[in-house]
Amino acid sequence: MIQGEVIYQLLLDALKTGEACALATIAKVTGSTPRDVGAKMLIYQDGRSAGTIGGGKFESLVVSEAMRAISDGKSILKTYPLHEASENSFGAICGGEVTVLIEPQPRPPLFCLVGAGHCSQALAKLANECGFAVDVLDDREELLAPVYFPSPVLCLSNPAPEEFIKSRRWSQRDALVLVSRNYHIDREALAAALETGGMGYIGMIGSKKKVMQVFDELAARGFSREALTEVRAPIGIDIGADSPAEIAVSVMAEVFMVSRDTSGRPLRASLLRSSRKERILSRNAAYTG
Repeated sequence: MIQGEVIYQLLLDALKTGEACALATIAKVTGSTPRDVGAKMLIYQDGRSAGTIGGGKFESLVVSEAMRAISDGKSILKTYPLHEASENSFGAICGGEVTVLIEPQPRPPLFCLVGAGHCSQALAKLANECGFAVDVLDDREELLAPVYFPSPVLCLSNPAPEEFIKSRRWSQRDALVLVSRNYHIDREALAAALETGGMGYIGMIGSKKKVMQVFDELAARGFSREALTEVRAPIGIDIGADSPAEIAVSVMAEVFMVSRDTSGRPLRASLLRSSRKERILSRNAAYTG
């Protein structure tokens, strides 16, 4: 039987790798129960588990609740009757009741970069500082060295970006940013992203000509124009960005604008609405009068 120390280590490992999971702990027992207070089990987003809090139908119900908690991000405290006297009975006949605390441990949002060039390096640094888990995909292993992408950035030279995108379970908190060295790589990665879906932000770097060429080629392959117009391309907010660091600021601002559903307008705009503008102007007149 897996001990609590092992469960905690597995939990730490999951948090380090960005894998969503939930910790289920027996908080209270009455009567005859298979495990005592403090027994723990770790449940992963894909339904895998480590440890046990009792087994059987009871444990499978806890796993289902844990997966819901991971999705919702909300803790659950629930009592399970292990007897047939309750209207919520599920067939257990141990005789007691178990109260379980389920605490979700959501993974940080993912910032996935296709390409490892100068813009990618600046974006990885800024995204990491903003709380994202950062993955970088590029087949040029020499660009994936720690000197360019220090820990904890995860650098992968394979699989191909489109295969990685299709294999991953994405969430609305995740961002996929295409900044590779040529439009063929970005095109195939974008095709995979549109087929897979789930990420809250998809952006692609490039000139208007490149963007339209990629869109036209994907439209010819059957992708809808409506889906393509949802892609943030050319990428970023217009701040006159020139250097990789400036481009990173432009892109991160757009990522947050999209993920948080904000307007992106300057904050001072709220002060310049007619009534407030008049108030400011009247104050100015009073000071100068």
